Amino acid sequence: MKKPTFPNRFYTRGAEPEPQKSIAYYSNDRKLFTAVKGLLSDAEWEMLCDSRVGVFCKFHDLKFEWSLKVVHTMLSYQIECKRKYEIWSAVGANPLRFSLHEFEYLTGLNCEYVEEEDLDDPKCEVTLEMRAFWERLGVDVEAGPSQHQLTQACKWATHWPSEDKLRLGYLAIYAGFIAARRTTSHTPVNLARLVMDEEKFESYPWGHVAFKNLMQAIKGAELRRRPRFQ
Repeated sequence: MKKPTFPNRFYTRGAEPEPQKSIAYYSNDRKLFTAVKGLLSDAEWEMLCDSRVGVFCKFHDLKFEWSLKVVHTMLSYQIECKRKYEIWSAVGANPLRFSLHEFEYLTGLNCEYVEEEDLDDPKCEVTLEMRAFWERLGVDVEAGPSQHQLTQACKWATHWPSEDKLRLGYLAIYAGFIAARRTTSHTPVNLARLVMDEEKFESYPWGHVAFKNLMQAIKGAELRRRPRFQ
């Protein structure tokens, strides 16, 4: 049988870059989710876990972490791929694919296809209720809250209505797992504003958003420098 041929690898066998420092991914901020879980009642936390984005809360409860060795192996053994949102790795006899399909299967999130320009820019009216909620969060109405701002908001949200505390919880999922930026960096505001409509927020294709952010971080990573994925 003819041996199959594959596209070139990014790195020559035996010359894969060694990680110089720990691979860091700005998701699952323990301070943020510890604060959110402490703020919510058991029933409210359960509601968050049972929502369509609740898989991220379950990750937190299970103390889910990246397997750094697996991640580094996948990235070091990558082969050339022209598709923008796929990576292939030459692990063993057959290349392994990681695409939106695998991500959807692993997370169970809504990965419905939406045009990229529409995916990042849902139309949300800035209402008086939204302005008031952003003010309670301590965030400028033209900015998406950072993980740090949400962690701080948990300190004074104790007596908020349950609806607003759950909104804070949804924003924590968005900022901490989906946008996954540095803890002090603002998140895209148009996506954050979806939280004002619970049904709209839950039904949004967050799996597609999260996967796109992950792929952009991976494709932009330079493994021969400090391997830090944002």
